Amino acid sequence: MIMAVSFTRYGRLYYLDPGGHSPKVGDKVLVPTEAGPEVAECVWAPQWVSEDVEGLPVCAGIAGEEQLERDEGNRRRRAEARSVSKRLIRRHELPMKVVGVDYLDSDNVYTVYFSAPHRVDFRALVRDLARNLRARVELRQIGPRDEARLQGGIGPCGRDLCCATFLKDFEPVSVRMAKDQDLPVNPLRIAGACGRLMCCLKYEHPLYQEFRASAPRVGLTVDTPEGEGTVVGHNVPSDSVVVRLADGGRRCSCSRASVCSPRRQHDERYGERDGGGDNVEE
Repeated sequence: MIMAVSFTRYGRLYYLDPGGHSPKVGDKVLVPTEAGPEVAECVWAPQWVSEDVEGLPVCAGIAGEEQLERDEGNRRRRAEARSVSKRLIRRHELPMKVVGVDYLDSDNVYTVYFSAPHRVDFRALVRDLARNLRARVELRQIGPRDEARLQGGIGPCGRDLCCATFLKDFEPVSVRMAKDQDLPVNPLRIAGACGRLMCCLKYEHPLYQEFRASAPRVGLTVDTPEGEGTVVGHNVPSDSVVVRLADGGRRCSCSRASVCSPRRQHDERYGERDGGGDNVEE
């Protein structure tokens, strides 16, 4: 059994073992964390999955009135800290942008996440924040990808950002992946909300690599079930090759498994080597 929760609406999903509880979608549940049980909203009700998933934290139960009041108080403190941070940043004239605020009520510690074009001397700002919030304050500068993860948003595909929903780690993405998938190498077309290359370029890249390793290259003459022709394109999602037939110039789409090079091309390349000059007559 597995369930999914989110600490913020439309935020990143966290998976739990429901244990002996059966929360419904929308219920507030307690999630075990390093700082103790925290309140989150059930997004997926407990359901059976075919895979064996181990190591999931166990749901601590349905949130009670006391936990809900504590969670609401922490939300108000985070909102207040965000407002105070923006006001003091303007006062100190620092090139910073507040992205998110965390609050640990057990230690009375605020963590303010911000983005900036370069390193910022915020020592005076930290002192003012601690004095205004009456708590210990930590400032952490984050990059564009983490900024997009914390803020969330909608990607070019029309869905919630992967980094804000299910991605745990950022894997390296290169322009070569876009070229291998025949995508336009245009920053406006292959960049995500963070301004960096889209993480989803990596999802199907192994499939394209495997296809290109075994499929005939563009321009090669091949035999197909409909006759001989020349490869003019690839269609990786459908695992097929586009061939322009020599008879009439018509194009056809053939599965990769049904397309092979003509025998004479094989003989031209390997015939002399294989034959070795040894001819046997019956």
